[in-house]
Amino acid sequence: MHLKGALHTHTTCSDGELTIEEAVRIYTGLGFDFIALTDHDYLMRPDCYRSVAALKTALIIFTGVEMTVFEKGYVHVNRIDGDKDVLHVFNHPSELDLPMEKAIERICAVSEKFPLDAVEVTSKGFRAPEFEIPRIPLPKVATDDSHTRIGCGRAWIEMDCMRDKDKIIRAIRHGDFWNCYTETRYLFIK
Repeated sequence: MHLKGALHTHTTCSDGELTIEEAVRIYTGLGFDFIALTDHDYLMRPDCYRSVAALKTALIIFTGVEMTVFEKGYVHVNRIDGDKDVLHVFNHPSELDLPMEKAIERICAVSEKFPLDAVEVTSKGFRAPEFEIPRIPLPKVATDDSHTRIGCGRAWIEMDCMRDKDKIIRAIRHGDFWNCYTETRYLFIK
């Protein structure tokens, strides 16, 4: 089965402008099959994802958190929870504003603290090809890191996989997906 998914989505549970329900509606309208809600750890309201279970949607909704990790400054790592499995993604290394060697050092140091499964090769949904290199020995994922409506659907992954959270996580971990980008800018639609 062909699936399209977003791995880095923010809502009003932290610093996003969209409620969970609005994010689900928008991503469903964009033809997505799954999204990962990854609000910021230090801003997340307690029990904010409780409403997910009550949503009536065909969209697979992963819950997770964008963790703030201190490693010679702070970096972000998404923890995305499946049913049994967990995916860890090093987020937006291009936003570290470091020379490549230093960015790779940070990724390696963080991988000693967390079992990193992938690294983002986007910044706010825009491709950062300088990180699509073999020296970073992790699958490279495209994400939109959406905080607003206009940020939704800029970059995503696609894969041939069953509609199962843990199988999706394993496919990402094994690099069995491809990255997709759009150059289209979306207008705010009420």
